[in-house]
Amino acid sequence: MKYCVVGAGSIGGFVGTKLALAGEDVTLVARGPNLQAIRAHGMRLIMHDGTEHVARDIRSAATPAEAGVHDVVILGMKAHQVAAVANDIAALCHPDTIIIPMQNGVPWWYFQRHGGAFDGRTVTSVDPEGAVAAAIDPQRLIGCVVYPACELAAPGVVRHIEGDRFPLGELDGSSSERVNAIAATFSRAGLKAPILDNIRAEIWLKLWGNLTFNPISSLTHSTLVDICQFPLTRELAAAMMREAQAVAGRLGITFRVSLDKRIAGAEKVGKHKTSMLQDIEAGRDPEIDALVGSVIEVGRIVGEPTPHIEAVYALVKLLARTMREEKVYIRAHSLIG
Repeated sequence: MKYCVVGAGSIGGFVGTKLALAGEDVTLVARGPNLQAIRAHGMRLIMHDGTEHVARDIRSAATPAEAGVHDVVILGMKAHQVAAVANDIAALCHPDTIIIPMQNGVPWWYFQRHGGAFDGRTVTSVDPEGAVAAAIDPQRLIGCVVYPACELAAPGVVRHIEGDRFPLGELDGSSSERVNAIAATFSRAGLKAPILDNIRAEIWLKLWGNLTFNPISSLTHSTLVDICQFPLTRELAAAMMREAQAVAGRLGITFRVSLDKRIAGAEKVGKHKTSMLQDIEAGRDPEIDALVGSVIEVGRIVGEPTPHIEAVYALVKLLARTMREEKVYIRAHSLIG
């Protein structure tokens, strides 16, 4: 199968490079210095153990139209960036093309092929105008949860920090030939891709930590271990997680780990800055609505209050607006003297 990765940043670059190194036909859609570096030198991957690999024969394109038709399209950008390319995705598709979104948080497609009272409903927090849902046929979609942590260390260079799991699942929970084929390809590339019959439960499990630790870390400039070991923020995180668990429960979702175990897992990560804190410190637009606002929205849909989540959401949204309007980034600096 021919794979196209739209958004060859940290995760998109990692997946695309791993597939290319395994011998798959891969095209990366990128832009600016990143595209120039890929065209000149290929995509370089630095693994967590220090080993380096270069996919020199990987294809690249500036736009989906330039890339042309593919069998599998991976959307590697952040959730708030999908709408900008949604209408261009059609140029990559033939009638049977599969689309795998790799965004964090509650995805725009959450209620598509869902069944029940909310089937087909749009999550407006991540798709305000409904443009993504209108542009992408839900029958093409295979759900995916992204666990690895990576960063785009330089144009054309991805640094892998940890993780290799990309659970996959059909939106309706069925087992299909296409999801099995993609999982097998991921496995050959050294990526773990278990096929789940309830991909939404896995989305909530990952989101459980992201919706709490990301905004708290951004507001306090603290790492995971700091948040978990300081009693006040530990309890705030737990309160937010209890609210999210209640929202998910209204949708029939159960969590396969306990709340305390999930917090303990974050604590063990240590002095790690969340992706949202890294964005705040770099002056990038943080992923707030997909990770936090979407949970508030779903809570309102199912009739479950989320007061702690709403309070933290308001604060981090104001922080992002201040950064945008004042054209600043906010970073902690060491005291001297």
